Amino acid sequence: MSAAREMIQSVRTEVGKVVVGQDGVVTGLLTALLVGGHVLLEGVPGVAKTLTAKTLAAALDVQFSRVQFTPDLMPSDVTGQMTFSQSSGEFTFRPGPIFTNILLADEINRTPPKTQASLLEAMEERQVSIDGASRQLPNPFMVIATQNPVEYEGTYPLPEAQLDRFLFKLIVGYPAVDHETAMLTRHHNGFDPRDLVGAGVRAVTNDSVLAEARAEVGAMVVDDKIIDYLVSLVTATRTSPSLSLGVSPRGGAAMLHAAKAWAWLSNKSFVTPDEVKVIAKPVMRHRVALRSEAELEGVQVDGVIDGILAAVPVPR
Repeated sequence: MSAAREMIQSVRTEVGKVVVGQDGVVTGLLTALLVGGHVLLEGVPGVAKTLTAKTLAAALDVQFSRVQFTPDLMPSDVTGQMTFSQSSGEFTFRPGPIFTNILLADEINRTPPKTQASLLEAMEERQVSIDGASRQLPNPFMVIATQNPVEYEGTYPLPEAQLDRFLFKLIVGYPAVDHETAMLTRHHNGFDPRDLVGAGVRAVTNDSVLAEARAEVGAMVVDDKIIDYLVSLVTATRTSPSLSLGVSPRGGAAMLHAAKAWAWLSNKSFVTPDEVKVIAKPVMRHRVALRSEAELEGVQVDGVIDGILAAVPVPR
């Protein structure tokens, strides 16, 4: 195992000192970080979505900002704005919280589409444009957005263009009984989730380690049969009778990069169909849309993706 891989793997241990029972979510966040992607976390309040993101940033030793998205939040509250200085008599730029390494967009679907759209350029181009001037964001830059299930009161569904910019949509569910028991035991023994230092969370990586890890992920071996398999899966979403919207070409590229990072985190040197199957639902579920008749029949998006995975031949 390379030094970079060992250090990135140790991030899981640090996050585990605070967050119990969310190993899949943590692996998904690390996968996205390794390929420069963004993650949408969906779950009911109180399942440690915010805590997971905050602890991850602490273990990575990167800058972290949190924005609570509310109905009255303005785009400039996220990106920053030009302000007039009385002393100099000039307008100067005051950066918003988006100028960070990891931005937690908390409850992103509680703010109107205009403010949601303030993230579009940043997520795709790693820059923001204000008053005709483009300003580069730090590297690395990652958006971790949380949202409540769309049926909750006071939510605004994210538009397709925004959803497509998230590498993963991860579902954060309730912990298993043994994990919840362990969590309550920690609290009983004095654990304070607001005190990450007191919980023993250490910074175990730096920028050079992350750059080395990303280079190793990029060098992962991908057989032509895996590429064909990915294309077949993406194409199947576009021809499915249950879906009105299939996975975009951006989504296909996201599947490739995510599979490479997932294989790397699994200590492999090449991608297998197993990695493709693991990342298929997190990459696809927010990029497709059900037909209205399928919704009326109670069809679920994840069920459609499972059917596609079962129907498309796996390369040998």
